[in-house]
Amino acid sequence: MPFRHLSSPSKKWCVFVDFKQSIYGPLDTRWLRRRILVEKEYAVDEVFGINRDLPLNYVERRSADLVLVANLARRQHLVIYGSSKQGKTSLRKHCLKDDDYIVVHCSNKWSLDNVHEAILKQAGYEITVSKTLATSGKQKIFAKIKASFFGSEAEGGAEAERSNEEGLTTAPLELDPMDVNDIISALTNISFQRYIVLEDFHYLPIETQKDFAVALKAFHESSDFSFIIIGVWLEKNRLSVYNGDLTGRLLPINADRWMRDELEQVISAGEALLNISFTKGFKNELLDSCYESVYIVQETCHQCCLREEVHRTQQEQREIGNNVNCSEIINYVVNQQGGRFNSFLTQFSEGFQDTTLEMHKWLLYPILISDVEHIEKGFRQAEIRNILQQTHPRGSELNSGNVTQSLQSASSLQIKKDIKPMILDYDQTNLRLNIVDKSFQIWLSRQDRNELLDLVGLPLS
Repeated sequence: MPFRHLSSPSKKWCVFVDFKQSIYGPLDTRWLRRRILVEKEYAVDEVFGINRDLPLNYVERRSADLVLVANLARRQHLVIYGSSKQGKTSLRKHCLKDDDYIVVHCSNKWSLDNVHEAILKQAGYEITVSKTLATSGKQKIFAKIKASFFGSEAEGGAEAERSNEEGLTTAPLELDPMDVNDIISALTNISFQRYIVLEDFHYLPIETQKDFAVALKAFHESSDFSFIIIGVWLEKNRLSVYNGDLTGRLLPINADRWMRDELEQVISAGEALLNISFTKGFKNELLDSCYESVYIVQETCHQCCLREEVHRTQQEQREIGNNVNCSEIINYVVNQQGGRFNSFLTQFSEGFQDTTLEMHKWLLYPILISDVEHIEKGFRQAEIRNILQQTHPRGSELNSGNVTQSLQSASSLQIKKDIKPMILDYDQTNLRLNIVDKSFQIWLSRQDRNELLDLVGLPLS
């Protein structure tokens, strides 16, 4: 039989290979070539680039996937962290079935009671706001099980308090959304057993993050409920900083780290699905220039395919990359976010309000004058203080407190300014300011730094 059936281990693609067909006829073996008869076609958008679904060319990482899977059965609280667009959400989608968890997408407007209410809603409760007020002046909510939850009408919970200023009632309080014990009881009443995923945890106001870190200890000690918290930061023990009692009770999973061979596998998996191959030169230049960003790899491969007019799986195996400039494509990919990065610089430099020292503006100075290798490592607090004492107009007046306060409020400022995704994050454990958007690093490497310094009103280097 001239055809041989080949398939990927994941069964996501398969081909039939004809080893005997020649462009000069079936009997001329001097010019054997392999023809690929594709059993299933994929659009390039399904393979490369960023999309809502799990990428078809997803690659498992020993440092992330295997750690997550190995610890799911232990019912620990897990914290998946890393830079923006490094595969944190895809990691969760790949390792868990849809019916294994509920997802709560956090908002920068929420307080702790909003987080608790969102959990109850996703768990199956309907939450309605009462028009009556308690003696404390807090407005109440009413919680009941959705009619379809067990296939019949059932109610659970009762009214809880929420702030407001009108009316008075003596109705009993049965469910307080600020009380973690009430939330545990409500979930226990419906025999809830799924993981609770908190996506975009970093968007929550810092005070809400701290409040939840306290609540999480109660969830750990008083229930079997398990949380998977996903956030943009590089600090291994972020929640333990907010609540030292969580030390040893959380498992951090670093989703930021991508090894070169893993990124090569991402490219190879996409090549197999589209029946193409990128030139060796294109792949090497991309891997050398991507700063371990899987987003840059995916988007650059996507753009290369479009420019080579590869829109879906090719009927015959094809090599691409000779007719494009990899560096120019990377420029195009990062410059698509140029407006967002310029907006970040101007908004962050303005701080919360006008101040004499303008500390948030000056926090940008070490970043804008440093090379990308330095930026990638981050900036220690003492290093920032030394630079600013030498360059700030009132450098002699600066002290550690000025620098520390501005660094610790960096995340709060970005949350208030609605900067998404976040670009800067301060690691309070290691006292280091980190850039948590790798695209921003690459964009900086390709900009005129003096123009950026002038943009935010800082002295030229």
